[in-house]
Amino acid sequence: MITVLCGVGLYAALFMLKKSVKAARGELSEPSVVQTPRARLLGRVPNALLGTAYYPAFGIAAWVADRPWAMLTLLTICAFAAAVSAVLAYSLLFVTRMPCVYCWTSHAINWSLALCYAFFSLSALGAGR
Repeated sequence: MITVLCGVGLYAALFMLKKSVKAARGELSEPSVVQTPRARLLGRVPNALLGTAYYPAFGIAAWVADRPWAMLTLLTICAFAAAVSAVLAYSLLFVTRMPCVYCWTSHAINWSLALCYAFFSLSALGAGR
């Protein structure tokens, strides 16, 4: 399940990254969330670019993390991603008020990853007692 979620997340991130590049070139014909300051939470780095790194890295790390410290680190990382998604979702609803199916897909994936990985890692850590 985690692998599938990461694959769909990567697809959404790549789609939004392509849109972000088009926006930077002035090639978009309609307004888009990629043109807002919230599309770049870390300075000039597009959120979509972070997603293209995050989803494959998390998908691989989830398979190989077998130590409690590694699993807790991954759990912290995906909880942080879910929290950032909550902030961005709030922004979509109440600040920018722009529709973005790919944004909502990414948010849902981040929240699902946090829940799935929390269940998986906490079960594994509990079994190792």
